[in-house]
Amino acid sequence: MTKPTDRNTRKRTDYTRRSKPSGASQSGWIWGRHAVLAAIENPRREILDLRVTLNAARELPEGTPHTLAKPDEIDRQLPDSAVHQGFAAEARALDPEPINAVLDPTHGTVLVLDQVTDPHNVGAIMRSAAAFGIRAMVMQDRKSPPLFGTVCKSAVGAAERVPHIRVTNIADTLLEMRKKGRFVVGLAGEGEQSLADALAGPDGQGHGAGLVIVMGSEDKGLRPRVAEACDVLARIPMSETIESLNVSNAAAITLYEAAKWRPVRNRPTEET
Repeated sequence: MTKPTDRNTRKRTDYTRRSKPSGASQSGWIWGRHAVLAAIENPRREILDLRVTLNAARELPEGTPHTLAKPDEIDRQLPDSAVHQGFAAEARALDPEPINAVLDPTHGTVLVLDQVTDPHNVGAIMRSAAAFGIRAMVMQDRKSPPLFGTVCKSAVGAAERVPHIRVTNIADTLLEMRKKGRFVVGLAGEGEQSLADALAGPDGQGHGAGLVIVMGSEDKGLRPRVAEACDVLARIPMSETIESLNVSNAAAITLYEAAKWRPVRNRPTEET
């Protein structure tokens, strides 16, 4: 059953809300047709409040609890720049997976973001990660945007489909992955190998241990200690007419190439 919204609801200036100390459960607003419908369909996402226009309500799964609202009423719940398309949902934060879930090199390609903070970029990268079958995305717990708002809108539903992991120290996490047998490739303009050569792997044919791709921040790239924790640094060859690519564009190119990687599950025993 639907109910009218309060026309006097004050507009929120932020899309997240914390009712507990840092590290505890959070809630925030998600907006946009694809983002909200994906959140509704995700059994791991708890929806606290769903507000939709009359036209948007027709696209909801039958029996979905919701509140009918006019576009300007939804506007008042969201930041000024939010393009909601008639859909807005307040939801609990998704629980991250533990890092142990992806340490084993047979558990798919892992993408690591080293202090990528722009929510548009994070969302776009998640969309590429979903497109190319990335097992999980690792982010630093204090240097990453929450999975609400602009991240979810830019991800076009992928934020609900790509598992995420939050860690305290990116460099230490990469070293632990290498100890478990993963092959870590960091993207850097000063990389000693081209992306294609790096992803050819130790055998030169794209076969090797489970792959980890590391992307650096928008302005400074990989931090020195993170770069040192990689097996190899790779660059995307470009013409001299432009210095660099946006990190989300670079991630899309890299993940497309990484999709060709074929992990070695059982290495043959060397003959003596």
